Amino acid sequence: MTPTTPIHPLEPLRPEEIAAAVALVQAASANPERLRFVMVKLHEPADPRVSTRLEAGVSAPREVFLSILEKTNNEGKAYEVIVDLTEGAIRSWKHIEGAQPSIMFEEFFACEDTIKADPTFQAALARRGITDLSRVRIDPWSAGNYGRPEERERRILRTTVHYQMDANDPEENTYAHPIAGLHAVLDLNTMEMVRVDDFGVVPIPQAPANYLPKDVGQMRTDLKPLEISQPQGPSFTVDGYRVKWQKWDFRIGFSPREGLILHNLYYDGRPLFRSVRLAEMVVPYGDPSPDHCFQNAFDVGEYGVGWLANSLELGCDCLGLIHYFDAHMTENDGTVRTLPNAVCMHEEDDGILWKHWNYRTDHTEVRRSRRLVISFIATVGIYEYGFFWYLRQDASIEMDVKLTGIMNIGAVGPGVVPEYGELLTSDGLYAPIHQHTFCFRLEPMIDGLENSVEESDTVAEERPTLYGNAFKVVNRVLKTELEAQRDSNPLAARSWRIINPNRVNPVNGKPVGYQLIPHTHVLPFAQPGSSILQRAGFTRHHLWVTPYHPDERYPAGDYPNQHGGGAGLPAWTAANRNVENTILTVWYNVNVQHNPRLEDWPVMPVTHAGFLLRPHNFFTGNPALDVPPPEGHGESCHS
Repeated sequence: MTPTTPIHPLEPLRPEEIAAAVALVQAASANPERLRFVMVKLHEPADPRVSTRLEAGVSAPREVFLSILEKTNNEGKAYEVIVDLTEGAIRSWKHIEGAQPSIMFEEFFACEDTIKADPTFQAALARRGITDLSRVRIDPWSAGNYGRPEERERRILRTTVHYQMDANDPEENTYAHPIAGLHAVLDLNTMEMVRVDDFGVVPIPQAPANYLPKDVGQMRTDLKPLEISQPQGPSFTVDGYRVKWQKWDFRIGFSPREGLILHNLYYDGRPLFRSVRLAEMVVPYGDPSPDHCFQNAFDVGEYGVGWLANSLELGCDCLGLIHYFDAHMTENDGTVRTLPNAVCMHEEDDGILWKHWNYRTDHTEVRRSRRLVISFIATVGIYEYGFFWYLRQDASIEMDVKLTGIMNIGAVGPGVVPEYGELLTSDGLYAPIHQHTFCFRLEPMIDGLENSVEESDTVAEERPTLYGNAFKVVNRVLKTELEAQRDSNPLAARSWRIINPNRVNPVNGKPVGYQLIPHTHVLPFAQPGSSILQRAGFTRHHLWVTPYHPDERYPAGDYPNQHGGGAGLPAWTAANRNVENTILTVWYNVNVQHNPRLEDWPVMPVTHAGFLLRPHNFFTGNPALDVPPPEGHGESCHS
């Protein structure tokens, strides 16, 4: 992709920029062969005013952020390096004491061979009647932090183990055959076994759970072709990473840690958001058994959902007239890695936009809604997560998280009914109860950089009224960080408005704003002193609001891997800073409760979760009145 305009400071890194930054770092190191490049991404400009400009001619340094692990003498030291591409020089090189960068993809593969070669692990398999190591599958899991010495002193991971029943079927769903009670703890720097945890032999579930067409059998035969045609081409235009569609104008970004980012969102020339993005996600399990009590993966901070993004395929992941964006990252040795078709963008029919039939005149007006879809999908171990941003013609923005893939599983002995999960087969396979929390970082600029957040509750009128039918909306501005730690309340129809107190609507004199409407309402069930609530303190509330600070990027802190907790939002907001009429960051948690069911096995149908951002007193009327009637339908839609 070759932009026709000068490069914008928020444009994703190009391959040649990544290569240049890596070369500078390697040249400056005394031991370049020992450097592992955990993550290389754009170092976004600290000045929020850069995010108010769509044009490329913005004066800002072009910088690269590199997270590096230097492995020396069987130890690992974490460094953060910032390279200034404009000057062709290293601006800073900082050792991060005690930090463990996210787990690298190369470590995923290296752990399996090391663990299989361990005599203690082999003996544990032999006690289960397993001697053919080629049929053993080992999955890495981030270690968490439970106060053990190795979690503080070493770079480690834990594992789960599965068995391939059919040695001739490489696509067999081995998750149907867990080797329960057996886990390895591995030092990733020394590639030495810390220990093997063997909690006792549990029979391996035998029932197959394969899902390929050859395994399913007769497929449905009554589906007729469904074709999407845009003979005149799409309605959007793309110039590099800048997109214009209808009245929308914005920029595409991508990070190996966060994945897809939308920058500089404008509607009809009016600024809305400096950026919207996924900032963290955590999956805590509610099963206290030895197999699952340690499982609470931070899929952004411990792995990187952008790094694990899929290369999307037309007709499968995306349907219609598609525009793709590639993503450029690094392998762990520093070589450039380009993921083709990482981001998919297309238009979709979205049903009725608005309609009215005048019964007196028999006159009908109908408008069809169309939405622009910008999406990416990441595979994190067993799960697939799709993140779909929908931009609509009524100026609303919706995030739709699509969860699918294979559930995490366990096994129990004959006749045991799991208390903290759901049996999937009659021979002991079960799926533990768990949650998914997706924390989104929203950086508003609603008609300007200085914004506030207002909470809206619907309440019954307390004063007596003639018919007792009165209820109203009560609004209050959240003035400080502690006051702005809020939970959704569906019984009060609670929502939040991001407002610009310096710009009022000329019709009603109220501040212009955008409304945040929750779609899900669950909170964590973990006990207050638990490890997960110490490490993922941001999940305690649905909404957090902080004054913008360029170093406050991730709600669980920069390095959640093996971190003991307290970092991120809980630490920042302890200062109780002002969040009224200032440059803001709004953090919103989408919480999904997954109580497993038989219909989720062996592959889950998509579950949807998300939130809606829509104009609220931002316009003086319906902004979609000017959408034309559907073409080719005569007078039936406006007769």
